[in-house]
Amino acid sequence: MSERFGSVLLPELVLHSGKILKQARVAYSINGTPRSDGSNVVVVCHALTGSHHVAGESVSDLPEAWWDPLVRPGGVLDTDKLCVVCCNNLCSPYGSSAPTDIEPGTHRPWGMHFPLVDPRDIAHSQKMTLDALGIPRVAGVIGGSLGAMIALEWMSQFGATMDFGISIAAPLRLYPQAIALNGVQRRAITSDPQWLDGNYYPGRGPVDGLFNARMLAMITYRSEESFVRRHMRASHNIDEWGGRFDVESYLMHQGKLLTRRFDANCYLYLTKMMDLHDLAKGYADAEAALEPMRKKPFLAVGINSDILFPPWQVQEVVDAATDVGVRASYRELRSDIGHDAFLVETGQLAEIFKDFFDSIGFLEQRPASRRSRGERVSSVEKQTPVGFASE
Repeated sequence: MSERFGSVLLPELVLHSGKILKQARVAYSINGTPRSDGSNVVVVCHALTGSHHVAGESVSDLPEAWWDPLVRPGGVLDTDKLCVVCCNNLCSPYGSSAPTDIEPGTHRPWGMHFPLVDPRDIAHSQKMTLDALGIPRVAGVIGGSLGAMIALEWMSQFGATMDFGISIAAPLRLYPQAIALNGVQRRAITSDPQWLDGNYYPGRGPVDGLFNARMLAMITYRSEESFVRRHMRASHNIDEWGGRFDVESYLMHQGKLLTRRFDANCYLYLTKMMDLHDLAKGYADAEAALEPMRKKPFLAVGINSDILFPPWQVQEVVDAATDVGVRASYRELRSDIGHDAFLVETGQLAEIFKDFFDSIGFLEQRPASRRSRGERVSSVEKQTPVGFASE
């Protein structure tokens, strides 16, 4: 069964800040068929500029699928047995409520009036979405980068009703260097004369600012080794002012690609969302936040060449979880790619997932029963939350 898309309208979402976001729309995708008890449902959380299009062929108005080798029939997240659900993050321009939407009671886009949202709010919005879809619980949650921060909040808030969790390339909290890098990116956008305090709709807005922000971000997503291997000092017309090193051309290409598909205000909100990540917020410490996962299996995956969230930060998550009795383990992707390895090294990641699933007996569960002739699970229509048929 191919990936199905829909969206749910939440009457109101109470944010961690105390503000209320009314009529919050959450777009989602579903790969596979959920059991009525949710025992085969795995929530996958996407990264900063990704979307809920996880697997399959190209979809109009959405970026390319980002985990297709993993989420497919026969894959490690086998959609013949499992149901993989991915929700589009709030503040993303790909279908969920965002600064690009019309603010209720007005005739203009939210822009910078949209409330700040943190990873805990995203986890709550996703849980409410699954509840609206008639999925009462999930087997586990998996995420990478910003998606892993959201996955950690799933574990903290809803761990008592889950079987396992996996976080990839994310810390317990954002450290100052990552916050600084995000701050420079936002400054690049807000310094662009076309930003207009966020009120640039329906124009293109601060394209140059977003372009520059993406160039900086791409440096943090890769490693020195990957730049050496791919570019070293290769150049074109470098003795002329207009000449460039290949690595400059690569970064400019990435900047151009993002400006064609992403909104600058959304980028501001999503990088701020990342800054606000702190699993211990509202608790005595991070260990207390992970208490709901006590005695449950949890896997944290680091990347040896990650300069954005280096392995020691990921190891801290394991240490905190272990301290409160979580069955926590650590594995490491070995790659010279850098932070983006979780999107590229899918073969290695599949082996890590399989080893983890084998160790907890997850994929040994009973297969989903066959449906009677003609019976199928329907895609949920846009803004129409309905339940799935029971198995």
